[in-house]
Amino acid sequence: MSCNGCEFRPELYYDQEMQIWIEKQDDGTLRVGMTDISQSIAGKIMHIRVRKPGTRRPSGKPVATIESAKWAGPIPNFMDCVIIEGNIEVLKKPSLLNIDPFGMWIANVSSELPVDEALANFLTGSEAEKVYCQRAIDEDIHCERLEDSKK
Repeated sequence: MSCNGCEFRPELYYDQEMQIWIEKQDDGTLRVGMTDISQSIAGKIMHIRVRKPGTRRPSGKPVATIESAKWAGPIPNFMDCVIIEGNIEVLKKPSLLNIDPFGMWIANVSSELPVDEALANFLTGSEAEKVYCQRAIDEDIHCERLEDSKK
């Protein structure tokens, strides 16, 4: 699915501003990544820093920070969690987030609340799609990806 060329995956969970996605893992942890909208707005991502494993991150404190050609700032966090790990591939080559934002996650975290309770404030499915598409249309966001130089 896509809106204005911005890929959307209905099975994931999204914050209200459609900046990040969250995916439940079989072991009860959560993967956090950037949406296609976010990576397009940011431009080519040059550097990423994930907080070290074991670090507690309260809601409102970022799990990571990114630097791009256009912008530097936080990867927002909307739940109390503990960092389990950063994605080594992305840490070594941050532009992978521009090539495949839904295939490349940033951090794996564990929620301090039960997973379903932690995800209750996030949007998913058709409700998330409506908000995602509306943002892309309202802000005239047309998503673009970097080409993978390995192809």
